[in-house]
Formats: sequence, C-alpha cells, structure tokens
Amino acid sequence: MPRQIHVFRSPERFLAGTIGQPGEREFFLQVVDGRRILSVSCEKQQVAVLADRLGSLITEVARRFGAQADPGGAGDPELSLTTPVDAEFRVGTMGLAWDGEGSQVIVELLALSEEEVGEDIVLEDREDGPDALRVFLSLAAARDFAKHAEQVVAAGRPPCPLCSNPLDPDGHICPRLNGYHRGALA
Repeated sequence: MPRQIHVFRSPERFLAGTIGQPGEREFFLQVVDGRRILSVSCEKQQVAVLADRLGSLITEVARRFGAQADPGGAGDPELSLTTPVDAEFRVGTMGLAWDGEGSQVIVELLALSEEEVGEDIVLEDREDGPDALRVFLSLAAARDFAKHAEQVVAAGRPPCPLCSNPLDPDGHICPRLNGYHRGALA
C-alpha cells in the first residue's frame, strides 16, 4: 500500500488527550479541521517530549526571528478528544520545523516502523517512508498545544514522595522501603 501523508494546514484543533484511568491511560494526538478528524496513538513520554520541544522551538523562534505568539486568547475551551477515537497509526518518529515564510510551526508524526527512519525522511514526501501526519500551527496554537499537553501528562498518578515512581490508589511496592508495600497517601 502506498505511503499516506495526512496534511492539516491551520486546523481548528490539535491536542493531546487520553482514554482510560490514570495508570492505564492510552495517549493520543488528535487534529480536527471541520469534519476531518485524525487521531494517532503515542506514548506518554512522546507527548511530554513534544510539548517540551515545542516550547523550546517557540523560544528559539522568538529569539532568532522576533516572532511572538499572540498573547490573547485562552486557546480552545474544548480540549477533549472527539470520539470515537480510532488511531490511524502509532507514532514512532516525531519532527519539528519552523516555516519562516508562513510563520508556522510544522509538527510531523511518522508511523512506527520496523525500519530505522533517518532525518532525511522527516518532512519529505518520499514514497519509501512510513505514513505521516503533518500539522501546520501558528505560534499561538503551538503554545496552546504545549501547555495543554503538559497538563495531560501531569494529570496521571501522583508520584511517591520517597521514590517518585507513580503511586497507585492502593499504593505500590516502594524500592526505597526495600520492597515493603507503601499504602496510598490519605
């Protein structure tokens, strides 16, 4: 089957979201433009890294080019996934770029593949690459995505005060207590 590249230019929404309870959540990135909705599944760490790198990119763009995200607007008040969520693919490689001509951030998410994906495939339309989702965002939309993604990641299980591992509602076996079961904090 030929490679599919899904391109969204200035979508209505681009967000990170989850399905499930903390500790069993599945993470998704979803882009919505009118009636066109596309979701991809990913790992929690990928969402955290994407939010962090977007923040760094926005800072660097401001430093180098003087471009600033509009300070107004609190972003989209509707920040939950549009259901049903049917993932097009699982994210393997992520890429970020700045389009100076269009003053947009480009986020590219490539499908997980068994073959190693080199830098030359990211943001290229070569036929031999994995399926991709390419989203063009304004600086304000990228900033709003990053802030919301950080909140989604942080909304999981609280960390154990001793070992910082996620604390389940019933507690967990804490390595700092030599394997004794630590109950949930009241």
